[in-house]
Amino acid sequence: MKSANPIRLKESWVLCFLLGIVMLNFPFIEIFNKPNYVFGIPILVLYLMVGWPVSILVIFLFTRQTDPPAAPTARSSEKDEE
Repeated sequence: MKSANPIRLKESWVLCFLLGIVMLNFPFIEIFNKPNYVFGIPILVLYLMVGWPVSILVIFLFTRQTDPPAAPTARSSEKDEE
């Protein structure tokens, strides 16, 4: 895998942070703060309980995509010395 450019990587993290802030700020909270229910759950609670894990999943997938490949361990050289 190609190594990520550190500047673009930093921009991506800032973008994830800003999207999280927007998601938990006034306009979106107000949109979902209605007296409506889905399966007996208020829409605002459902938005927060679904939106939070989805944002964590996006960050997890992002980190998996940007992690460099693991370097070989020194275990094989330790076996040779024994």
